[in-house]
Amino acid sequence: MTSPTGHSRRSGRPGRPRRSSRSGGHARPAQAQAPQTPLESSPHDPTPVPFDSIPFDDRLHAGIQDRGFTLTTPVQSAVFPIVLEGSDLIACAQTGTGKTAGFVLPIMQRLLDHPRPPAPEGQPVSSRVLVLAPTRELAVQIEDDVQGFGYHTQISGAAVYGGVDGDLQARALRAGVDIVVATPGRLLDHMRCAVTNFEALEVLVLDEADRMLDMGFWPDVQRIVAALPTERQTLLFSATMSAEVARVAEPLMRNPKVVMIGTAGKAAATISHQAHAMPAGQKVDWLVRFLRRSHEPALVFVRTRRGADQLYRRLAAQRIRCVALHADRTQAERTAAVEGFRSGTYKVLVATDIAARGLDIYGIGHVINYDVPDGTDAYVHRAGRTGRAEATGTAITLVSPEEMRTLRAIQQTIDITFPHAEKDRSDRVTR
Repeated sequence: MTSPTGHSRRSGRPGRPRRSSRSGGHARPAQAQAPQTPLESSPHDPTPVPFDSIPFDDRLHAGIQDRGFTLTTPVQSAVFPIVLEGSDLIACAQTGTGKTAGFVLPIMQRLLDHPRPPAPEGQPVSSRVLVLAPTRELAVQIEDDVQGFGYHTQISGAAVYGGVDGDLQARALRAGVDIVVATPGRLLDHMRCAVTNFEALEVLVLDEADRMLDMGFWPDVQRIVAALPTERQTLLFSATMSAEVARVAEPLMRNPKVVMIGTAGKAAATISHQAHAMPAGQKVDWLVRFLRRSHEPALVFVRTRRGADQLYRRLAAQRIRCVALHADRTQAERTAAVEGFRSGTYKVLVATDIAARGLDIYGIGHVINYDVPDGTDAYVHRAGRTGRAEATGTAITLVSPEEMRTLRAIQQTIDITFPHAEKDRSDRVTR
């Protein structure tokens, strides 16, 4: 499989299922959650089936076997037929349930079923698939899946995102790679420089559309979509689905089918949820004691970039093998942090919510909310970094008295429990 950018990675990890800022001091009250969309689910069968029973191309099956996939997840079983038939689709499923493979595999099958004819010499070549993602980490993760599943094919892919040399990306876009995975801002930069060609685009995927909306990227998404052919298949995948997301997506789609797996806005059933009440000044000591006892990798979420750096330094001073990840780090530093955590060089990754989407790392045993997240959606995406691919995991929230009201709002949706010895203390705080 080819990748002209040099930024994509080839997945050669067989066997194991992969698991996969704002400033301020005290936590703000939890934001009111947007009402869940009233979309009605279309008929579908979520029953898991063996991958070798699905009539994918033999070359795709080889890539699936390389990665150790044997049985589909419910969302994959439900969406494969819809994507293969060319229908537009809105799909919502909990984090860690295999949504990326749910669209990557059938799209690649369609490309193999209908290869494009060679372009006349000197004529520009159009990319066939565009996947938009809100963060660099998620874009890299999706392109990694494209590379891994398509290893035995000639399908080409490129990841396009900020923080790295744009010239190599421009070269790939001019070459007309089959699948472009991009963050909206960097892709718009390339489109303004007229290095993209989407004249014959067949499929548009909006991954984590709710996050793109939350991060203010939707105007960029609309500008990109306005430049694409109207005759295309449009797929929207996310772990949460509010009425607002459905409203802004509606003009981009044509009679979409709807697949809702699990309960929208809730974490996967493989995750247990705990909270520990303590003064803010005791959180570091609690965390150090916990990390020294635990033998599993832990992802620790903090609210701000400055907070991430401060906590990283305090943990490192206690000889905890850790690294920090946030938006102020260079792309090289961010990549090194993720890969160091993935390889086990670092036992702990201290991160802002930049890591709540697209970080797919095998074996994260604990997600720890050092700061209580702002709302249920943020909590779901943080917690979803553990308990992936049907493995089990634990989400732990450290809550100070100032944050208790925010946590109580999240508890209306998520079953977060306090140890029995702390329950009376937490009840007194909110009376």
